[in-house]
Amino acid sequence: MTAVLLHAWRHPRAAGAEGRCIGRTDLAVDPRRARRLAHQIRAHARRHGLPHIVVTSPLQRCRAVGQRLARWGWQHRIDPALAELDFGSWDGCAWAAVPRAAFDAWCADFADHPPGGGEPVAALLRRVQGFDPGDARLVVTHGGWLSAALWLRDGAGAPPDSAHWPPAPAHGRRIALVLPTGAR
Repeated sequence: MTAVLLHAWRHPRAAGAEGRCIGRTDLAVDPRRARRLAHQIRAHARRHGLPHIVVTSPLQRCRAVGQRLARWGWQHRIDPALAELDFGSWDGCAWAAVPRAAFDAWCADFADHPPGGGEPVAALLRRVQGFDPGDARLVVTHGGWLSAALWLRDGAGAPPDSAHWPPAPAHGRRIALVLPTGAR
């Protein structure tokens, strides 16, 4: 089985996200932040001789970075597999408005309980495992997706639990992931 090194960035900070449960809520990013991250990705690709192909989540906080790179002649692909966790009815709400009992129920059955009736973490893990970047080596995605990728990379096959779930990387941060290609 061969493996491929994937460079995955978390999108820039989205406008209006502070204190809110943001999964599939499609918030915009400041164009300057999108351009700044696009410059970082372009410089990284140049330093490492990577193809000028970027794959992003369809949500605009990721897509804006890919669109900026496309203006510079890059190939930009959109893949729904890179989308953030779907928080169902919690999505877009203030975290403080999520009933404590509902949050506790999710934490008690972290892998399989759908938060807000949305997508269980186990489904997110399957999306991450099944992601195929094709010939791309650069992606822009979300904190939850990256946490799931880190869990798969570092979790030693243990079932996910809320107490040990990796924190989301900082906005604009790059994570290096090794993906097995024989499993696809």
